[in-house]
Amino acid sequence: MSPVTRASKSSRRTGTPVRTAPWPAWPPPLDPAQRELVDKVLESGLWGATQGGSVVADLVDAFARRSGVRHGVAVGNATLGLFAALRGLGVGRGDEVIIPAYTFVASATSVLLAGATPVIADVDPTDLHMSPDAVRAALSGRTAAIMPVHLAGSAADMDPLNDLAAAHGLAVVEDAAQAHGATYRDRPVGGLGDAGVYSFQASKAMTAGEGGLIVCRDESVYERVWSTCNLGRRLGGQWYGHPSVGWNLRLTEIQAALLLPWLDRLDEEIDRRNAFCAAFERELATIPQVSVVPQPEGTTRDSRHLLMLRVDPAVDRDFLLTAMAAEGVPLDAGYPPLGTMTALTAEGARTEPCPATEEAARTVVWVRQSMLMDPAGAGDLAEALAKVLSGGPAVNRP
Repeated sequence: MSPVTRASKSSRRTGTPVRTAPWPAWPPPLDPAQRELVDKVLESGLWGATQGGSVVADLVDAFARRSGVRHGVAVGNATLGLFAALRGLGVGRGDEVIIPAYTFVASATSVLLAGATPVIADVDPTDLHMSPDAVRAALSGRTAAIMPVHLAGSAADMDPLNDLAAAHGLAVVEDAAQAHGATYRDRPVGGLGDAGVYSFQASKAMTAGEGGLIVCRDESVYERVWSTCNLGRRLGGQWYGHPSVGWNLRLTEIQAALLLPWLDRLDEEIDRRNAFCAAFERELATIPQVSVVPQPEGTTRDSRHLLMLRVDPAVDRDFLLTAMAAEGVPLDAGYPPLGTMTALTAEGARTEPCPATEEAARTVVWVRQSMLMDPAGAGDLAEALAKVLSGGPAVNRP
């Protein structure tokens, strides 16, 4: 009998939750480098992005280099970043942008902000990332771009998607909101398409509470993105000259001061999350009703924003979520299919058949990033699942 099974039987007899200790807080406490840089910015009085400070510029430069491209623009959040990237690539009214059905709603609303139509296509049934076959089926004469999402910190399989885009003259915008530090065939995500967008929202692997950053390799695209984010000004042009329509989408120096030092510890934090996932996968033989959603082909570094688990369809998922929370090991139900959101369809979003996404919405649960920061907690996850599911799927019906 495995240690997980023995522990589970003991806890069933006593009724004691598997875990009573708190999980790590997210975001983590500020480290000394963050405190020093934030204090320096606060004392300087140069808080805004246009007051002459250098921290936003340093952050953008570091992210662009880390993404393998030359250019970047920091923005107030990643939704605006996706919108600005689309605008910079010339996507607008009358165009369609194909997005995956298993993703956060901002992938769709950013397309609507740009004046284009989201086309919601199914995901690969195994890894839940954008499916080239589904993209191909969703193409129309209005298709202008595709938006692969590097879901949960895994890299989407970009080579076939880029090949498909090139064959049809489409722009590629990577939604890398959850994938800071991830790589595809040893190349960093974000720089694999025409533009990539990261998020610094409160739950993300690097956070300033809110924020985002766009990276791109083409100078003309960068200039249009920069103009979109800076009230339509021309880069290097007159301050009160606004030759095109734009908005103030900028990140502040204070936010950048929280983020720039984080790059020095990002890889260590990714290693910790991967250690959790590796430890948990070693216990899977004791939990036959659960499997880990695999990484797409080509993922060489998974940043593990989430650990996605697929549960046997016979298991009552609502019961599982309630029972796991009671064991001190809370799980998340994850995304509903985008195509079921009436607010999007009311705005004209087009939805393709999405059976793989519908199945994922019924059977996939998430382990959140804060839990993954405690590699020793992998045993608690395995123990709690074994305890809750020990009677087999049939007994888990209320």
